[in-house]
Amino acid sequence: MRVVVTGGAGFIGANLCKQLLADGDEVVVLDDLSTGDRRNLEGLHVELHEGSILDRNALDQVLPGADSVVHLAALVSVPWSVEDPFDNHARNATGTLEVLMAARRAGVDHVVVASSAAVYGANPELPKHERMAVAPMTPYAVSKVATEEYAIAFAHCYAMRTIAFRFFNVFGPLQPADHAYAAVIPAFVDAAVAGRALPLEGDGSQTRDFIYVGTVARVLAEAVHRGVSHLEPVNLALGGRTSLKELIAEIERGLGRPVEIDRRPARVGDVPHSQADATSLKTLFPDVEPVPIEQGLRETVQWFLDEAAR
Repeated sequence: MRVVVTGGAGFIGANLCKQLLADGDEVVVLDDLSTGDRRNLEGLHVELHEGSILDRNALDQVLPGADSVVHLAALVSVPWSVEDPFDNHARNATGTLEVLMAARRAGVDHVVVASSAAVYGANPELPKHERMAVAPMTPYAVSKVATEEYAIAFAHCYAMRTIAFRFFNVFGPLQPADHAYAAVIPAFVDAAVAGRALPLEGDGSQTRDFIYVGTVARVLAEAVHRGVSHLEPVNLALGGRTSLKELIAEIERGLGRPVEIDRRPARVGDVPHSQADATSLKTLFPDVEPVPIEQGLRETVQWFLDEAAR
């Protein structure tokens, strides 16, 4: 199959490219490299096009002949969306619409899009199931509601096969830790490996449903290969619930030593707890074997150690 991955030089995108190539697919990447890194694709036989999803010419160059599109390109930062809602909307909501329109122009009828657990926002119910009311608290979350609703609308209006995954807390190798808005696991592991104090925002009681990027890549690849479509969003998580305190303890076990903690105020817009109902995911993808969080953390720590030694 010929698969186009937008944002393919990013953390999840590059891991997906590895999985698709291992499965024998032809992979085309469109990435403006604003947050992605071409080094993530080193050694991978992919066709890389540097360009933006907001550039219709760039989209029209890469989409013809594709069997499927996995749309991962996005600005993935809650704090940045609060600082610049217009840029967030352009990249995430308008960008998704541009990809869907370009796919339709090119005759590509299968599109996978990435939404986020952030859409659940202030809704306190746990676990989060796909039919509960969304309650977005930030511009980022609003843009992700638009992302998934556009995909579903294109399925209804244009008979396009689409599926929108609500990503929860994905972690693993290639995840950046060198910017102000880094996700919690790379921020923690990077600091721990370097011997710095871990930047803990809040009291550590917050819980998240972490999922290893290898599991995510397998689900996305299977969605492509089977042409899976669904007229409702699908949680991409496994139903786990790990506190940041437990995460820190697991990192200490992985390193074989204690770590220091740099306690900071909680971030604006963060929700205290997040856990997925994974029923739909397991029904649609019963053959995907998830990587346990402990194994995923060991592999992540090892990747950071290897990077530090380079």
